[in-house]
Amino acid sequence: MENYTFREQPVDTDIRGIASILDSSGFFNKEEQEVGVSLVRERLEQGVGCGYFFQFAQQNGLVRGYTCFGPIPGTKSSYDLYWIAVEGTCRGQGLGTMLLKKSEEEIRTRGGTRIYIETSSSALYQPTRSFYMRNGYQMEAELQAYYAPGDNKLIYVKSW
Repeated sequence: MENYTFREQPVDTDIRGIASILDSSGFFNKEEQEVGVSLVRERLEQGVGCGYFFQFAQQNGLVRGYTCFGPIPGTKSSYDLYWIAVEGTCRGQGLGTMLLKKSEEEIRTRGGTRIYIETSSSALYQPTRSFYMRNGYQMEAELQAYYAPGDNKLIYVKSW
């Protein structure tokens, strides 16, 4: 595993870095990519009050992966993991797991007891679903034809 540094606070250059990671991943369409980048912008403009929190993994000054998570409004201790993405050249090396663990630790520190993650049932996302299950998440719900006919929304959860 290469040397990575981790940080929580976004900086302006993260906008470009996150856009590049999401674009090169092959998992996210343009609209989804714009949403991912917009959450970084929102945090930079509004601070922690916006409810979005991050973990960034850097190597040689470049962002190689990140997570975005936040408390679910109206719940006592539930959180959503909105985004987890790793640069293609860094996949399969444990960076995603490290980012996920750091996010889980931060959520626990903030009093969180449950984390929800949503993903697609399409074949493209089989590695994503396997990743979540390897990291202790269980499928809690399936919403039929949510994204498109034959493409269901799967909701995973981990609690402690």
